[in-house]
Amino acid sequence: MKIANVSVATINHILPVPIIYGNWIMDHREFALVRVDLEDGTAGFAYGLTRDGPISAIVHRSIAPCYVGRELTDPSDLFYGALWTNHAVHAAGIGMRALSLVDIACWDAFARITNKSFQALLGGELCDLPATAIVGYPPTMQPEELAGQIKDLQKRGWNRFKIPISPDLELSESRLRAAREAAPTDWVGFDINMVLRTSEAVLDFEKRIRDLKLGWIEDVVPPGDAGMVARVRAGSKTPVAMGDEQGGSYHPEALLTAGAVDVIRVDATTNGGVTGLKKSLERARNAQVKVSPHMFPHLHSRLLPIFGFKDVPIEWGIPGTGVHPMDDGLEQPVIENGMMKPLTTTVGLGKLVDYEWITAQQVTDQLGALEQIPRACLK
Repeated sequence: MKIANVSVATINHILPVPIIYGNWIMDHREFALVRVDLEDGTAGFAYGLTRDGPISAIVHRSIAPCYVGRELTDPSDLFYGALWTNHAVHAAGIGMRALSLVDIACWDAFARITNKSFQALLGGELCDLPATAIVGYPPTMQPEELAGQIKDLQKRGWNRFKIPISPDLELSESRLRAAREAAPTDWVGFDINMVLRTSEAVLDFEKRIRDLKLGWIEDVVPPGDAGMVARVRAGSKTPVAMGDEQGGSYHPEALLTAGAVDVIRVDATTNGGVTGLKKSLERARNAQVKVSPHMFPHLHSRLLPIFGFKDVPIEWGIPGTGVHPMDDGLEQPVIENGMMKPLTTTVGLGKLVDYEWITAQQVTDQLGALEQIPRACLK
């Protein structure tokens, strides 16, 4: 079956409270919804954060021409065909992000045209997985409220909690101490969100919170210097996690080769889609480094077990907090003793499009990605 069209809708969700990470101030979350249409009307979908990059323009200008009119017999062949067409754009950064989403949508369309679930299409089985609640949003949330949020989630079976850095380190430390007091034996992780700029700054703060015995410190410095990350790991008593949203030519090789991480972070929406994720996971396995996926639970909780990673934690934003609003209206996890049950087995990625929520946001959809969506894709 040939690919008839590739289109993108851009969805902008205004946050009720801005998120401040150093110089990075977010007053919105913007997503790209990619659609791949086959000649018979079958459609596959994927979505990811744009990070304000021109996902739609790149897809329309340099990626879609590599797909439209081609036979969809192996999405990986199409992925590499597009990748090798434009190394300067597609190999890293926002171009790789755009290509990753097209690849995921192609795999979704391929599963739907063959009437298969991802596990049937790719091999492997789903299983219970650890679940991490991303708490403490907005990052200005006070320690007492954060502790209350954690206690409420504990009553519902959660026992893993990840907390983002706040606008200042004093509040960050207070929030982490409140979280540890509320969850003395649970896993608690800290996301620095690349706010700190040097290994020395990270290690100074790590010493202040070392007694909390956190599960990890994540995204410790800006990307681009694996040696700096390695210096953090060498001086830290807290495990170091790094790598999500850094998809490109040298992910994850640079971090793995430098011995920079205890946990390599992966994200199919930025690391090369389904095709690229499989390759990244193989490299992590060969390096004997633990893996953890970034967000997108409806995708990663299906893919990681299929590829043989059956104990990785899956991240979930708390609905209504602005962490990842495209997920909020979709299927939510069933949690028992910190483990999430497998999501409903579906053809492809199932009901991935929350049309009612999407159309209530600021939407740009020049090529009709939201028109006549097949019922099987609609929430």
